[in-house]
Amino acid sequence: MKKLRFGPAGVPLSSPRRSTIDGIVHVRNLGLDAMEMEFVRGVKMGERMAREAGKIAKDRDVILTAHGPYFINLNSEDRGKVEASKRRIYETARIAWLAGGYSIVFHAGYYGKLSAEKVYENVMREMKELIQKLDNEGIKIWVRPETTGKRTQFGTVEEIVRLSEELENVLPCIDFAHLHARSGGKYNTYEEFKEILEYVEKHLGREALDNMHIHVSGIEYGNKGEKRHLNLQESDMNYPDLLKVWKEFDIKGVVISESPNLEEDALLLKRKYDGL
Repeated sequence: MKKLRFGPAGVPLSSPRRSTIDGIVHVRNLGLDAMEMEFVRGVKMGERMAREAGKIAKDRDVILTAHGPYFINLNSEDRGKVEASKRRIYETARIAWLAGGYSIVFHAGYYGKLSAEKVYENVMREMKELIQKLDNEGIKIWVRPETTGKRTQFGTVEEIVRLSEELENVLPCIDFAHLHARSGGKYNTYEEFKEILEYVEKHLGREALDNMHIHVSGIEYGNKGEKRHLNLQESDMNYPDLLKVWKEFDIKGVVISESPNLEEDALLLKRKYDGL
């Protein structure tokens, strides 16, 4: 990726019509240059629509990403649920790839009653099989487990980076709001943001910083972590310092706003970042 791009999680709220294609056109009209296709309730886009969306996005220089369904748990005790989870990630990757997508993100699973290390082994094993299947079919797209906002969920920075070290075509999706919520209010200073990017660079090299996929929003949190997303200016999220660290590290890739106001915070971030 040649620069840092900004866009909303899904079709912008101000889009006159609600289709993916209308969303892509509207994203460009707003002055943004990325959009995440939200497959959170299931991958309901067909091959023809994916290719059409990809063509529109390419013509307008809008980078597409995709968020996989919420119903994913690669650590379920139920083998059927694990296989269904892998199918959902696979379908997300396949359709996003047909649309010329840059990367896909998903929440990998829950710890349940197992130790963090055992859960890591289970998630790693299932993802390895999934990556092999994508590779065999020539589906080339970054596959990104996301840092998660609740302590019951698999997805610390260390876990996601370790998966990325061990598997081909896997890189992290760093959700800074989730890190902030999961830690009960940490990961919200200049030094802490810097620490995260230093950790990513140390373990995954410059390639990871040149191909970032970031989620940002305001967030409400409690003892167990994430409660709900908020707009940036209605939250304690220290986004001015976060932007400074991104600029200092000259990261590239995609920043997706998951704030309730979607494109407004995407535009806020882009304008402030461009002004640094």
